[in-house]
Amino acid sequence: MYETIQMLHSYLAYVALAILLIAVVNAISGLVSKRVFTMNKDLRLCLFTLIICHIQLLVGLILYFISPSGLNAIQEFGMGGLTSAARLLAVEHPFINILAIAAITIGWSRHKKFVEGDKKFKSIAIFYGIGLILILSRIPWSQWF
Repeated sequence: MYETIQMLHSYLAYVALAILLIAVVNAISGLVSKRVFTMNKDLRLCLFTLIICHIQLLVGLILYFISPSGLNAIQEFGMGGLTSAARLLAVEHPFINILAIAAITIGWSRHKKFVEGDKKFKSIAIFYGIGLILILSRIPWSQWF
């Protein structure tokens, strides 16, 4: 079961990053070009990004509690006994990614309060962009390639 969830978390990460990058680029291009925020393309893209990121978070939380490099590593070695690589997986990666998903959720909630397209695009670009930067900063790159 652990291997299946880990594979799901790994492959879903590629999808989540790709769709998040597309949403940020779309929001920046919509803001720069003063485009109208459409319900068909822009809203669905932002909502799909939000849903995929939340699913990735849930899979990651499940993985955190069953993985030997998650909560079990903290219980076994303590916070002071973790190496930098183990600390990345057990502490930094989950914490920063929860903050990233919170930023993405705030961006989604804020954009709904605005009527003007430029404010909607600006809210999505800022908060989804912050989420993307946070996620990219705490990916265990050595395990990806």
